[in-house]
Amino acid sequence: MSDKAKVVLSDYVWESLDVERRILGEVAELTALQTKSPDQFIAAAADCDALLNTYAGPITAEVMAKMPKCRIIARYGIGVDTIDLDAATAAGIIVTNNPTYCIEEVAEHAMALVLACARKIAFYDRMVRAGRWEVPPGKPLFRLAGSTLGLVGFGNIARQVAVRAAAFGMRVLFFDPYVKGGPFEGGAAATDLKAMLATADIVSLHPPLTAQTRKMFNDELLACMKPSAYLVNCSRGPVIDTEALVRALDGRKIAGCALDTTDPEPLPEPHALRGRDNVIINPHVAWYSEQAMVGLQAGAPSEVRRVLTGQWPLNVVNKAVKGRNRAGL
Repeated sequence: MSDKAKVVLSDYVWESLDVERRILGEVAELTALQTKSPDQFIAAAADCDALLNTYAGPITAEVMAKMPKCRIIARYGIGVDTIDLDAATAAGIIVTNNPTYCIEEVAEHAMALVLACARKIAFYDRMVRAGRWEVPPGKPLFRLAGSTLGLVGFGNIARQVAVRAAAFGMRVLFFDPYVKGGPFEGGAAATDLKAMLATADIVSLHPPLTAQTRKMFNDELLACMKPSAYLVNCSRGPVIDTEALVRALDGRKIAGCALDTTDPEPLPEPHALRGRDNVIINPHVAWYSEQAMVGLQAGAPSEVRRVLTGQWPLNVVNKAVKGRNRAGL
Protein backbone atom coordinates (compact mmCIF):
# COMPACT_ATOMS: atom_id res chain seq x y z
CA MET A 1 0.00 0.00 0.00
CA SER A 2 1.40 3.41 -1.02
CA ASP A 3 2.29 5.90 1.70
CA LYS A 4 1.92 8.76 -0.75
CA ALA A 5 -0.84 11.32 -0.44
CA LYS A 6 -3.90 11.01 -2.68
CA VAL A 7 -4.66 13.85 -5.07
CA VAL A 8 -7.88 13.84 -7.10
CA LEU A 9 -8.23 15.88 -10.28
CA SER A 10 -11.92 16.58 -10.82
CA ASP A 11 -11.70 17.68 -14.47
CA TYR A 12 -9.31 19.13 -17.04
CA VAL A 13 -9.29 20.45 -20.60
CA TRP A 14 -5.80 19.54 -21.84
CA GLU A 15 -4.42 16.47 -23.54
CA SER A 16 -1.66 15.32 -21.20
CA LEU A 17 -1.16 15.06 -17.44
CA ASP A 18 2.61 14.83 -17.69
CA VAL A 19 3.00 18.19 -15.91
CA GLU A 20 0.86 17.09 -12.95
CA ARG A 21 2.66 13.76 -12.66
CA ARG A 22 6.06 15.44 -12.83
CA ILE A 23 5.20 17.94 -10.09
CA LEU A 24 3.35 15.53 -7.79
CA GLY A 25 4.99 12.20 -8.59
CA GLU A 26 7.34 12.10 -5.60
CA VAL A 27 4.71 13.01 -3.02
CA ALA A 28 1.31 11.90 -4.30
CA GLU A 29 -0.68 9.45 -6.36
CA LEU A 30 -2.87 11.24 -8.90
CA THR A 31 -6.43 10.11 -9.65
CA ALA A 32 -7.54 11.95 -12.77
CA LEU A 33 -11.24 12.21 -13.60
CA GLN A 34 -13.40 13.98 -16.16
CA THR A 35 -16.47 15.10 -14.25
CA LYS A 36 -18.87 18.03 -14.37
CA SER A 37 -20.18 18.11 -10.80
CA PRO A 38 -19.19 16.99 -7.28
CA ASP A 39 -21.66 14.11 -7.25
CA GLN A 40 -19.56 12.59 -10.02
CA PHE A 41 -16.17 12.95 -8.28
CA ILE A 42 -17.00 12.70 -4.58
CA ALA A 43 -16.75 8.91 -4.38
CA ALA A 44 -13.15 9.07 -5.58
CA ALA A 45 -12.39 12.18 -3.53
CA ALA A 46 -13.84 11.00 -0.21
CA ASP A 47 -10.38 10.01 1.08
CA CYS A 48 -8.30 12.54 -0.85
CA ASP A 49 -5.62 14.72 0.68
CA ALA A 50 -5.99 17.36 -2.02
CA LEU A 51 -8.40 18.25 -4.80
CA LEU A 52 -7.36 19.79 -8.10
CA ASN A 53 -10.30 21.56 -9.73
CA THR A 54 -11.00 23.21 -13.08
CA TYR A 55 -14.74 23.65 -13.66
CA ALA A 56 -16.60 20.90 -11.78
CA GLY A 57 -18.71 22.54 -9.08
CA PRO A 58 -20.18 24.00 -7.02
CA ILE A 59 -17.98 22.82 -4.17
CA THR A 60 -20.17 23.49 -1.14
CA ALA A 61 -19.93 22.86 2.61
CA GLU A 62 -21.79 19.60 2.05
CA VAL A 63 -19.22 18.47 -0.51
CA MET A 64 -16.31 19.43 1.74
CA ALA A 65 -17.85 17.48 4.64
CA LYS A 66 -17.54 14.37 2.48
CA MET A 67 -13.77 14.96 2.09
CA PRO A 68 -12.63 14.86 5.75
CA LYS A 69 -8.91 14.48 4.91
CA CYS A 70 -8.74 17.15 2.20
CA ARG A 71 -6.17 19.82 3.05
CA ILE A 72 -6.29 21.95 -0.08
CA ILE A 73 -8.59 22.67 -3.01
CA ALA A 74 -6.45 24.12 -5.79
CA ARG A 75 -8.21 25.80 -8.71
CA TYR A 76 -6.45 25.89 -12.04
CA GLY A 77 -7.99 29.24 -13.00
CA ILE A 78 -8.43 32.67 -11.48
CA GLY A 79 -12.06 32.76 -10.36
CA VAL A 80 -13.20 30.89 -7.24
CA ASP A 81 -16.91 31.63 -7.46
CA THR A 82 -17.70 27.90 -7.61
CA ILE A 83 -16.09 27.25 -4.21
CA ASP A 84 -17.70 28.23 -0.89
CA LEU A 85 -14.73 30.03 0.66
CA ASP A 86 -16.35 30.56 4.06
CA ALA A 87 -17.17 26.87 4.27
CA ALA A 88 -13.62 25.97 3.27
CA THR A 89 -12.19 28.21 5.98
CA ALA A 90 -14.55 26.74 8.58
CA ALA A 91 -13.51 23.25 7.50
CA GLY A 92 -9.80 24.11 7.63
CA ILE A 93 -9.30 23.61 3.89
CA ILE A 94 -6.87 25.92 2.08
CA VAL A 95 -8.19 27.24 -1.26
CA THR A 96 -5.77 28.51 -3.90
CA ASN A 97 -6.14 29.95 -7.37
CA ASN A 98 -3.83 30.90 -10.25
CA PRO A 99 -4.16 34.68 -10.62
CA THR A 100 -1.42 35.57 -13.11
CA TYR A 101 -1.21 32.87 -15.78
CA CYS A 102 -3.35 34.62 -18.43
CA ILE A 103 -3.29 38.35 -17.68
CA GLU A 104 -1.77 39.26 -21.05
CA GLU A 105 -4.05 36.87 -22.95
CA VAL A 106 -7.31 38.19 -21.51
CA ALA A 107 -6.17 41.80 -21.88
CA GLU A 108 -5.26 41.16 -25.51
CA HIS A 109 -8.55 39.39 -26.14
CA ALA A 110 -10.56 42.20 -24.55
CA MET A 111 -8.73 44.70 -26.74
CA ALA A 112 -9.36 42.51 -29.79
CA LEU A 113 -13.09 42.57 -29.02
CA VAL A 114 -12.96 46.34 -28.54
CA LEU A 115 -11.40 46.63 -32.01
CA ALA A 116 -13.88 44.15 -33.48
CA CYS A 117 -16.78 46.23 -32.15
CA ALA A 118 -15.35 49.53 -33.33
CA ARG A 119 -14.44 48.26 -36.80
CA LYS A 120 -17.28 45.70 -37.12
CA ILE A 121 -14.78 43.03 -38.15
CA ALA A 122 -17.04 40.04 -37.53
CA PHE A 123 -20.00 41.67 -39.30
CA TYR A 124 -18.03 42.41 -42.44
CA ASP A 125 -16.43 38.95 -42.40
CA ARG A 126 -19.86 37.29 -42.28
CA MET A 127 -21.11 39.56 -45.06
CA VAL A 128 -18.19 38.74 -47.37
CA ARG A 129 -18.58 35.02 -46.67
CA ALA A 130 -22.22 35.39 -47.73
CA GLY A 131 -21.06 36.82 -51.09
CA ARG A 132 -21.47 40.54 -50.41
CA TRP A 133 -18.67 43.10 -50.86
CA GLU A 134 -20.07 46.38 -49.55
CA VAL A 135 -19.15 49.07 -47.03
CA PRO A 136 -22.51 50.81 -46.31
CA PRO A 137 -24.21 47.99 -44.35
CA GLY A 138 -21.67 48.40 -41.52
CA LYS A 139 -22.07 52.14 -41.14
CA PRO A 140 -21.54 54.08 -38.93
CA LEU A 141 -17.97 53.37 -37.86
CA PHE A 142 -15.98 55.60 -35.52
CA ARG A 143 -12.25 55.83 -34.87
CA LEU A 144 -10.92 54.57 -31.54
CA ALA A 145 -8.49 57.46 -31.16
CA GLY A 146 -10.23 60.09 -29.08
CA SER A 147 -13.02 57.77 -27.95
CA THR A 148 -13.59 56.65 -24.36
CA LEU A 149 -13.14 53.18 -22.89
CA GLY A 150 -14.84 52.47 -19.58
CA LEU A 151 -13.44 49.67 -17.43
CA VAL A 152 -15.59 48.09 -14.73
CA GLY A 153 -13.10 46.67 -12.26
CA PHE A 154 -9.45 47.71 -12.30
CA GLY A 155 -7.46 44.65 -11.35
CA ASN A 156 -4.44 43.16 -13.10
CA ILE A 157 -6.20 42.40 -16.38
CA ALA A 158 -8.11 45.68 -16.65
CA ARG A 159 -4.89 47.62 -16.04
CA GLN A 160 -3.28 45.89 -18.99
CA VAL A 161 -6.33 46.67 -21.12
CA ALA A 162 -5.90 50.32 -20.11
CA VAL A 163 -2.30 50.31 -21.35
CA ARG A 164 -3.34 48.83 -24.68
CA ALA A 165 -6.29 51.20 -25.09
CA ALA A 166 -4.09 54.20 -24.34
CA ALA A 167 -1.74 53.06 -27.12
CA PHE A 168 -4.69 53.41 -29.51
CA GLY A 169 -5.26 56.96 -28.32
CA MET A 170 -8.31 56.15 -26.20
CA ARG A 171 -9.29 58.00 -23.07
CA VAL A 172 -9.61 55.45 -20.26
CA LEU A 173 -12.00 55.70 -17.31
CA PHE A 174 -12.57 53.05 -14.67
CA PHE A 175 -14.86 52.21 -11.79
CA ASP A 176 -13.55 50.09 -8.93
CA PRO A 177 -14.55 50.90 -5.34
CA TYR A 178 -11.55 48.99 -4.00
CA VAL A 179 -8.87 50.90 -5.92
CA LYS A 180 -7.51 54.13 -4.47
CA GLY A 181 -4.58 56.39 -5.21
CA GLY A 182 -2.93 56.83 -8.58
CA PRO A 183 -1.50 57.60 -11.05
CA PHE A 184 -2.85 54.58 -12.91
CA GLU A 185 -1.82 52.50 -15.91
CA GLY A 186 -2.71 53.98 -19.28
CA GLY A 187 -3.52 57.31 -17.68
CA ALA A 188 -6.81 55.81 -16.50
CA ALA A 189 -8.99 57.99 -14.30
CA ALA A 190 -11.32 56.73 -11.57
CA THR A 191 -14.94 57.79 -11.80
CA ASP A 192 -18.48 57.05 -10.68
CA LEU A 193 -20.02 54.01 -12.38
CA LYS A 194 -23.12 55.62 -13.86
CA ALA A 195 -21.20 58.70 -14.94
CA MET A 196 -18.69 56.46 -16.70
CA LEU A 197 -21.43 54.48 -18.44
CA ALA A 198 -22.98 57.69 -19.72
CA THR A 199 -19.62 58.74 -21.22
CA ALA A 200 -17.96 55.56 -22.48
CA ASP A 201 -18.09 54.52 -26.13
CA ILE A 202 -17.09 50.99 -25.18
CA VAL A 203 -17.50 49.42 -21.72
CA SER A 204 -15.29 46.45 -20.83
CA LEU A 205 -16.17 44.30 -17.80
CA HIS A 206 -13.47 42.96 -15.46
CA PRO A 207 -14.96 42.41 -11.98
CA PRO A 208 -14.74 39.12 -10.08
CA LEU A 209 -18.00 37.18 -9.84
CA THR A 210 -19.36 37.70 -6.33
CA ALA A 211 -22.80 37.98 -4.78
CA GLN A 212 -22.54 41.74 -5.34
CA THR A 213 -21.52 41.55 -9.01
CA ARG A 214 -23.81 38.71 -10.10
CA LYS A 215 -26.23 40.20 -12.67
CA MET A 216 -24.69 43.57 -11.90
CA PHE A 217 -25.29 44.72 -15.46
CA ASN A 218 -29.06 44.78 -15.35
CA ASP A 219 -31.73 46.93 -17.02
CA GLU A 220 -30.80 49.94 -14.88
CA LEU A 221 -27.09 49.98 -15.71
CA LEU A 222 -27.57 49.08 -19.36
CA ALA A 223 -29.96 52.03 -19.64
CA CYS A 224 -27.14 54.30 -18.47
CA MET A 225 -25.03 53.47 -21.52
CA LYS A 226 -25.07 55.49 -24.70
CA PRO A 227 -27.18 54.03 -27.55
CA SER A 228 -24.00 54.08 -29.67
CA ALA A 229 -21.91 52.21 -27.06
CA TYR A 230 -20.74 48.59 -27.02
CA LEU A 231 -20.40 46.21 -24.08
CA VAL A 232 -17.43 43.81 -23.88
CA ASN A 233 -17.22 40.97 -21.35
CA CYS A 234 -14.10 38.87 -20.75
CA SER A 235 -14.78 38.34 -17.04
CA ARG A 236 -17.64 36.04 -15.98
CA GLY A 237 -20.89 35.55 -17.85
CA PRO A 238 -23.22 36.00 -14.84
CA VAL A 239 -21.92 39.54 -14.28
CA ILE A 240 -24.46 40.42 -16.99
CA ASP A 241 -28.18 39.77 -16.63
CA THR A 242 -28.63 37.95 -19.95
CA GLU A 243 -32.34 38.72 -20.26
CA ALA A 244 -31.69 42.40 -19.57
CA LEU A 245 -28.97 42.39 -22.24
CA VAL A 246 -31.41 40.92 -24.77
CA ARG A 247 -33.94 43.63 -23.87
CA ALA A 248 -31.29 46.33 -24.28
CA LEU A 249 -30.34 45.01 -27.72
CA ASP A 250 -33.97 44.64 -28.78
CA GLY A 251 -34.71 48.18 -27.62
CA ARG A 252 -31.53 49.59 -29.22
CA LYS A 253 -30.44 50.88 -25.83
CA ILE A 254 -26.87 49.89 -26.78
CA ALA A 255 -25.22 49.41 -30.17
CA GLY A 256 -24.04 45.86 -29.55
CA CYS A 257 -21.83 43.59 -27.47
CA ALA A 258 -18.87 41.21 -27.62
CA LEU A 259 -18.91 38.35 -25.14
CA ASP A 260 -16.17 35.86 -24.38
CA THR A 261 -18.23 34.57 -21.45
CA THR A 262 -21.99 34.11 -21.26
CA ASP A 263 -24.71 33.05 -18.86
CA PRO A 264 -25.50 30.24 -19.33
CA GLU A 265 -22.32 28.78 -20.75
CA PRO A 266 -22.37 27.44 -23.34
CA LEU A 267 -25.32 29.29 -24.78
CA PRO A 268 -28.06 26.90 -25.90
CA GLU A 269 -29.10 26.72 -29.53
CA PRO A 270 -31.33 28.52 -30.30
CA HIS A 271 -30.79 31.54 -28.03
CA ALA A 272 -31.85 35.18 -28.30
CA LEU A 273 -28.21 36.34 -28.37
CA ARG A 274 -27.29 34.11 -31.30
CA GLY A 275 -27.51 35.22 -34.91
CA ARG A 276 -27.42 38.98 -34.31
CA ASP A 277 -25.24 41.13 -36.54
CA ASN A 278 -24.27 43.36 -33.60
CA VAL A 279 -23.30 40.54 -31.23
CA ILE A 280 -19.95 38.71 -31.12
CA ILE A 281 -19.77 35.54 -29.03
CA ASN A 282 -16.60 33.57 -28.28
CA PRO A 283 -16.46 30.22 -26.41
CA HIS A 284 -14.65 31.42 -23.24
CA VAL A 285 -11.31 31.39 -25.01
CA ALA A 286 -9.74 34.67 -23.81
CA TRP A 287 -7.56 32.86 -21.26
CA TYR A 288 -5.90 30.59 -23.80
CA SER A 289 -2.48 30.69 -25.43
CA GLU A 290 0.24 28.08 -25.62
CA GLN A 291 2.25 30.14 -23.15
CA ALA A 292 -0.69 30.52 -20.77
CA MET A 293 -1.26 26.77 -20.79
CA VAL A 294 2.18 26.23 -19.30
CA GLY A 295 1.41 28.51 -16.37
CA LEU A 296 -2.13 27.19 -16.01
CA GLN A 297 -1.23 23.54 -15.84
CA ALA A 298 1.68 23.95 -13.44
CA GLY A 299 0.05 26.40 -11.03
CA ALA A 300 -2.48 24.29 -9.14
CA PRO A 301 -0.39 21.12 -8.73
CA SER A 302 2.54 23.23 -7.52
CA GLU A 303 0.31 24.66 -4.79
CA VAL A 304 -0.79 21.16 -3.82
CA ARG A 305 2.83 20.03 -3.64
CA ARG A 306 3.68 22.94 -1.36
CA VAL A 307 0.92 22.03 1.09
CA LEU A 308 1.73 18.32 1.02
CA THR A 309 5.37 19.09 1.80
CA GLY A 310 4.55 21.44 4.68
CA GLN A 311 4.88 24.78 2.90
CA TRP A 312 2.41 27.67 2.83
CA PRO A 313 1.14 28.07 -0.77
CA LEU A 314 1.67 31.22 -2.83
CA ASN A 315 -1.87 32.14 -3.88
CA VAL A 316 -4.22 31.47 -0.98
CA VAL A 317 -7.70 32.91 -1.53
CA ASN A 318 -9.14 32.30 1.96
CA LYS A 319 -6.25 33.79 3.94
CA ALA A 320 -8.15 33.51 7.24
CA VAL A 321 -7.51 29.76 7.15
CA LYS A 322 -3.84 30.29 8.05
CA GLY A 323 -3.11 28.75 11.44
CA ARG A 324 -6.40 26.91 11.53
CA ASN A 325 -6.19 24.38 8.70
CA ARG A 326 -5.94 20.63 8.34
CA ALA A 327 -2.42 20.91 6.96
CA GLY A 328 -1.20 22.47 10.20
CA LEU A 329 0.21 25.51 8.40
